[in-house]
Amino acid sequence: QVQLEESGGGLVQPGGSLRLSCAASGFTFSSYTMEWYRQAPGKERELVAAISSAGGTTNYADSVKGRFTISRDNAKNTVYLEMNNLTPQDPALYLCHTVRYSLGRRIDYWGQGTQVTVSS
Repeated sequence: QVQLEESGGGLVQPGGSLRLSCAASGFTFSSYTMEWYRQAPGKERELVAAISSAGGTTNYADSVKGRFTISRDNAKNTVYLEMNNLTPQDPALYLCHTVRYSLGRRIDYWGQGTQVTVSS
């Protein structure tokens, strides 16, 4: 079955950096757009970044443009989120996401998330 497993979160000081990873299995990873979302307590889940199946197209939320970089390694079935210059507005549970369609039905897949905390 489809599995998405995030890692790399942790505690970092303001201005610091983290690199998140999402290891995927159970589907043809190289055929699907991959996304990173985040959810902070009391806030709606927010799309942070997306990358096309071959990695040629990326999109970012305005709040992270210029600071975060999404990338993927299709040989390793892994998508990454490089986060630089982290601010007190960035702490959240960061989740990996993809969508598949089966018999015309949309199926969303989520990882369990990795927690990012920014504090001095």
